[in-house]
Amino acid sequence: MNNYFIILASGQSKRFNSSKAKQYIIYKNKPLFEHSIEKALASKLFKKIILVVNNKKQIKKKYSKNVVIIKGGKERSDSSLIGLKYIKKFKPTNVLIHDAARPNFSLQLLKNLVKLLRKNKAVIPTINIKDSIKYKVKKQLFNLNRDHSFSTQTPQAFRFNDLYNLSIKQKAKIQDEATLFIENDLKVKFIEGDNSNNKITYKEDIKTDKIFFGIGFDIHRLIKGKKLYLGGLKIPYHSGLKGHSDGDVIIHSVIDALLGAMRKKDIGTLFPDNKKKFKNIRSHKMLKVIVDMMGKSEFFINNLDINLICEQPKVSKFRDKIIKSLSKLLNIDNSLINLKGKTVEKLGLIGKEKAIACEVICSISQ
Repeated sequence: MNNYFIILASGQSKRFNSSKAKQYIIYKNKPLFEHSIEKALASKLFKKIILVVNNKKQIKKKYSKNVVIIKGGKERSDSSLIGLKYIKKFKPTNVLIHDAARPNFSLQLLKNLVKLLRKNKAVIPTINIKDSIKYKVKKQLFNLNRDHSFSTQTPQAFRFNDLYNLSIKQKAKIQDEATLFIENDLKVKFIEGDNSNNKITYKEDIKTDKIFFGIGFDIHRLIKGKKLYLGGLKIPYHSGLKGHSDGDVIIHSVIDALLGAMRKKDIGTLFPDNKKKFKNIRSHKMLKVIVDMMGKSEFFINNLDINLICEQPKVSKFRDKIIKSLSKLLNIDNSLINLKGKTVEKLGLIGKEKAIACEVICSISQ
């Protein structure tokens, strides 16, 4: 199917009450809008994903060629039409319109929406209203019958030509694309949405109650002629770290900190040094196991604070590159990682430049 996915992320977030627009706030490791991009890519349902933003300079990460970033308009409906006009040249069959403020939709919902477009022109996910709703006409209050009421969600799915033709004629502001079909008495297919697919409107919507902390430590001797890896990055140096693996003390400490926060014992339990299959293993491969473990248990990283303890090499020369490497391996935003360099005033093995140590404190949520 010739499907396209438009993500609207150009709002001003007035109700969010923040100096930074809501769509760029870090939520579960990454900018809010990025969750929608990643899920759309993971679904493999779309030829292109269009991110409509108010400031393209805010987008720090480079995405695949299937992700296009364009500038939006003043109102939501303006941005939606700009996205539709952009993809028109590709002659799309279907288009899904999504609000970046809803990061928790499921892949199954995407599949259901696209599947039902085969026999419908508009497919909209809904959930039942849980609260008692009142509405006011002039000065008189009325009760809304919640048995006959529901909330609509995004993504909303449409046959492209039908939505485009309605959108270019629309003059008034609209809150969602389903409104166009309803106001023109056109048939809409309503389906069950995701209860977790809530819209993030206020700061309180992204607060999490369960926070766990972990600490990790590692130290290895330096030996001449071996490659030095720190944070998954190869560092130019005359010596490397001795160990059963590649000796990457930063990654080893990160692993132990994350395992500690999850209450999952330690790195030696998962990757014992008496097993031949782990001999000379690159540490980033071990870290991937931990990242997958976190994903299955729905943990996400709030932040990492890292002390690299050594006389040489100087951390300041490689700090940004190491942070970039770790953020990629952990699939989190750079801003969640802090890396400090500490010396030991020439004391002991580390002071004599015969060893490097690292300690990490992490915070995670579930």
